[in-house]
Amino acid sequence: MSETTEPEPEHERIDPEYDHRREEGVDEAALEALLSEYAIGRDDHENAPAFVIRPDEVQEVVRLLRDEAGFDHLTCLTSQQYEDRYESLIHMTKYDQRTHEVTLVVPLPTDDPVCESAEPVFRTADWHEREAFDLVGIEYDGHPDLRRILLPESWQGHPLALDYDQNKPQVVRYAEHANPLQDDRHLHESDTMLLNIGPHHPATHGVLHLETVLDGESVANVVPDIGYLHRCEEQMCQQGTYRHQIIPYSNRWDYTANLPNEWAVARAIEDLADIEVPAYAQVLRTMATEFGRMLGHFLAVSTFALDVYGDFTAIFQYGMRDREVVQDILEDLTGQRMMFYYFRLGGVCWDLPEPREEFVEKCRDFLDELPAKVDEYHDLLTGNEIFQIRTLDTGVLEPEVAKDYGCTGPVARGSGIDYDLRRDDPYGYYDNLEWNVVTEDSCDNHARVLVRLREVEESAKIIEQCLDLLEDWPEDERTVQSNVPRTLKPDAGTETYRAVESAKGELGIYIRTDGSNSPARFKIRSPCFHNLAALPEMAEGEYVADLVASLGSLDIVLGSVDR
Repeated sequence: MSETTEPEPEHERIDPEYDHRREEGVDEAALEALLSEYAIGRDDHENAPAFVIRPDEVQEVVRLLRDEAGFDHLTCLTSQQYEDRYESLIHMTKYDQRTHEVTLVVPLPTDDPVCESAEPVFRTADWHEREAFDLVGIEYDGHPDLRRILLPESWQGHPLALDYDQNKPQVVRYAEHANPLQDDRHLHESDTMLLNIGPHHPATHGVLHLETVLDGESVANVVPDIGYLHRCEEQMCQQGTYRHQIIPYSNRWDYTANLPNEWAVARAIEDLADIEVPAYAQVLRTMATEFGRMLGHFLAVSTFALDVYGDFTAIFQYGMRDREVVQDILEDLTGQRMMFYYFRLGGVCWDLPEPREEFVEKCRDFLDELPAKVDEYHDLLTGNEIFQIRTLDTGVLEPEVAKDYGCTGPVARGSGIDYDLRRDDPYGYYDNLEWNVVTEDSCDNHARVLVRLREVEESAKIIEQCLDLLEDWPEDERTVQSNVPRTLKPDAGTETYRAVESAKGELGIYIRTDGSNSPARFKIRSPCFHNLAALPEMAEGEYVADLVASLGSLDIVLGSVDR
């Protein structure tokens, strides 16, 4: 990446590897040739070539794309219903070339919506397909455990189906918890016990229920039970208007670091409506979002200290101290302390607060003190012997397993996966700034903490450069928002998937339009949803205490998991 000295929206990129990872688009002709046997049609999507395939050939096509074309990242799997059909949609890309994207469209009849499961090829399809079954009503043939995931088992109907009765009363019963390890599943001399962890327990980071089977003190099996915080966010976004009513909802997903959420929604809608964002507004977005990333990482590190050795007085309060400073800065910028709503379509709501010099000085004072504070975290946390014993070589998530579950963000980068959308699918002003993607190779709980602490330092680099740009930007060119129509009605049938790098990983939005001023389908691809699904791979065979540490290292937020 090249360093910029002038506030211009375009800069020459001089790093050839950087260009290779981001700029080369997928070879559509090669894809057509590869899928010629299977594709029965084409579809128009804004972000990627889309191929229509038969429902009984999903596994074969997905495996072909993974093994022959290198599409090793099943980014998003969603579903929807039309008047004359259902559709299951699979969006795939590559960890080493994010701008290579492809979408598979699987049409299904309304009277028998059955699709072959992609789970045998990508484990991440497990939870995706359960959600599609739960909310839309599509069944997935060959799925290992096709049952509801967000709603109770006794729920009647599928809330995102066209014929769902919103006024129908529901009777929700409590299900009995059976030990999933039957006699023929373990040694007879073993003595297992079912232990419910959560949903009301501080170590579960919210309303998460872990159905845990113990063999002595070791975790023999763990099943995350989610859905306790499901608030129908996707449906509410489908009822809101593009112009003003959707972005505010996004602050409620990952509410610990929510500015990237606003950008994810804005990026998808701006893509649909072909809205340009002024360069000056891009700098403001980039700076604000990196402050938001710090909010998330400070909280993640401080609560993790509570999880692994109960240190409330030192590290937790240090984390809250630094987080408060960032919140003060963002309150000055946005007017809010938590639900910021700073982004607008085409830019941001306003410029830096007046007097500008005072705000910039406040930001620089924080950045100047940050290196010493990060050193304190290393002294108190990563250099602490108890912390090292609890985190080194525990919660190991190997790179190939992480990819199989679609893990992203610090969870993936802690497993050595060099993947960051800010660089690999550039947006905002990131590609004009000097910063580094942070990775660690030890794949354990310790590595994920190191990644977050180092990313705080990288965020500081980005913010420093943004402040330089904002100070030097000519006053008469400080455009904070482009001219956006009061009412947006993108052409019917337009579809797109766009994503940003949130503090937790890849936060993506899929939107389909119907010609009105609200989406026909709005799908949230949550990084916490994917990362949490990998917890059994990290925890089984280890002690209960290691399970708690592994969960904490994922830095999940249930508002993002359940949506």
